[in-house]
Amino acid sequence: MASTKRPMFEAHILEGLCRTIGDTTDGLTGTEIGQILLNSKIPDIDAQNTKWKRLYFAFADWQNKNQCSNNILRFVQDALQPVRYIGKEDIFHNRRLEVNKRLYFIGTELTEQGKFRLVEKATTIAEAEQRASRLKHKLENRNVHSAVFEYCKSELLVENYFHSVFEATKSIADRLRTMTGLYADGNALAETSFSTSNPLIKINHLKTDTDRSEHLGLCNLIKGIFGLIRNSTAHEPKIKFEITEDEALDILNTISFIHKKLDKAI
Repeated sequence: MASTKRPMFEAHILEGLCRTIGDTTDGLTGTEIGQILLNSKIPDIDAQNTKWKRLYFAFADWQNKNQCSNNILRFVQDALQPVRYIGKEDIFHNRRLEVNKRLYFIGTELTEQGKFRLVEKATTIAEAEQRASRLKHKLENRNVHSAVFEYCKSELLVENYFHSVFEATKSIADRLRTMTGLYADGNALAETSFSTSNPLIKINHLKTDTDRSEHLGLCNLIKGIFGLIRNSTAHEPKIKFEITEDEALDILNTISFIHKKLDKAI
């Protein structure tokens, strides 16, 4: 990438990049900014200014003189080298995702390995936000079942926790109906599917008490998810049913576990 001139950042995109890197509480220190500017061969033309403005004036000056963003990208790559964030993984991922929201506008992305790769340019803020979803990234790291992403893709990408878990819960009911041919919903669907006398879905051979306990346990887990999410979210306005990011991750991971158990049905 260094041998090819990379596109210039528009002023408002450059400002957003600088605000992210020079954030007062979560960004680089003034000393770090000075050192990385030096390493990147970008003159530090306003070292006494606030951190983000210091960066902005340095970047804008260099970009205007060179008509490309190459050394700015060099700065970003240096600032986001994974080795700098040992013991601070959350800060690294949050900062990288915020930076990527700006890099997408010049067709570039910084990977978890601290390397750049070329991507299709983003043309809208919504598109850039969607690509850099923090929730999606965390779920991918947990190896969540593909069905979760299939059912709540748009909600995940804009980090709508309320609708993410609601849509993902639907994936369980739809899958049970596909596997059984039933038209029921909710508890009736789960109980008929996992009946011990005439099971339509079996995750084991139901020959021992342990087998039956596992079989009924999965049924009860599904009923629990239906009761916790589908019934609650269907009857409560969003504002009254708050779901935090951590709660969403735990619930979606549970839904993923259910799908993985259903993958093993015999």
